[in-house]
Amino acid sequence: MFKPATGMHYHRFLRNLHDTTLLDWYMEIGCRDGSSFAPVRSKTIAVDPFFRVERNAIGAKPALHIFQQTSDDFFASGFLDALGIRLSLSFLDGMHLFEYLLRDVIQTERRSRPDGVIMMHDCCPFDHPMTTRDLNNIPEAAWTGDVWKLLPILKQYRPDLKIDVLDCKPTGLVMLSNLDPGNTALSDAYDKILADWVTVTLEDYGTARFFESFDYVSARGQTHLGHPLLSRVKLDDSAAFNPVMLSS
Repeated sequence: MFKPATGMHYHRFLRNLHDTTLLDWYMEIGCRDGSSFAPVRSKTIAVDPFFRVERNAIGAKPALHIFQQTSDDFFASGFLDALGIRLSLSFLDGMHLFEYLLRDVIQTERRSRPDGVIMMHDCCPFDHPMTTRDLNNIPEAAWTGDVWKLLPILKQYRPDLKIDVLDCKPTGLVMLSNLDPGNTALSDAYDKILADWVTVTLEDYGTARFFESFDYVSARGQTHLGHPLLSRVKLDDSAAFNPVMLSS
């Protein structure tokens, strides 16, 4: 039995988060038209293999770095390491195959602050067709692929992580905290994880078993409380950048 996420839409949640929460460094993977990172006021890194941005995406950000490449190529470039960047918050919404998201989690955590947060999108499907791995038969409507697998994988290999599953429509928003940038459990077991999970479907795993493994956290409640999961990385608004247009 599916347990759909019926809370506030994830776009609205993210807009509120960025309107009220100033961070040092924010990273987003999978951001095609820029709508999800446009409201960000923090220093921002955006990664997507094919951008179509037709809006003011920089806004009040003090810095915006856009990389039109795959996340694998981005991490391999060494940009974050060269600048000594430690991420406060990251939103992972790239390729919807679990091995891609797993690699993104591994690489992102490695470059995050221990008190930072990683958000994963689309881990809570609401039907079976949307979980397909067949790229030639992606549903015309919503497609989550099989990134749902990250929840049981992380619970098995990283029980130290704090996992909060927000009820953001339409397919949930997972927030990972208590990060450990030096932990290599996932990278050490990467090949085994792929071998064990690549052919497993949600039906094989058990739909009821999956949804019984967590309780949704109210996204609206988190918003009303001022996003407490980000309290340790939130900056005072006095540090916000206020661009001023000078007359020519």
